[in-house]
Amino acid sequence: MTEQNPYQSGAGDWGPGHPPVPSDTPPPGYGYPAPGAPAQGYGFPQQPAAPMSGAPMPAGGAPVLAIGDITVMGDQIITPAGQLPLRGAIWNATDMSHTEEKIPTHAIVLAIVFFLFCLLGLLFLLMKERKTTGYIQVTVTSAGRHHQTMIPAHGPETFPAIMGQVNYARSLSSM
Repeated sequence: MTEQNPYQSGAGDWGPGHPPVPSDTPPPGYGYPAPGAPAQGYGFPQQPAAPMSGAPMPAGGAPVLAIGDITVMGDQIITPAGQLPLRGAIWNATDMSHTEEKIPTHAIVLAIVFFLFCLLGLLFLLMKERKTTGYIQVTVTSAGRHHQTMIPAHGPETFPAIMGQVNYARSLSSM
């Protein structure tokens, strides 16, 4: 293990007696510019900071309404894809959730066990379990642009709550 590394430059600057010396400039490689080269980020030349046309810019005031990733601020609708004008926007909501109702397994087991002892075990079959799955889809169209968001449904009351927000957004769009 005392052989010199043939790929290392400089004879004699290796081994236990010569610890590595940190250099001021890191070696060129992924994420590091070559010495003397202009700085680059992620392989692209650095550009001066300029506002992007599609990026949402903060509008004046506080958010009036937020439905999923759609936010209404002042007279603008802010989405991840950019800003839309609020006036004349068309809002739609679609309920794509469903609620299942079933007798849980433990109720069936208790009904069988207590039926054998006291004939009241059949009352356990009245136990019901409700489970809501799916999403509420909210879409907004304004100025020829369209955005949609999917909101998970946590219960049967989710769609009426979202419809209340959509109706409020519709009323703001008509002003």
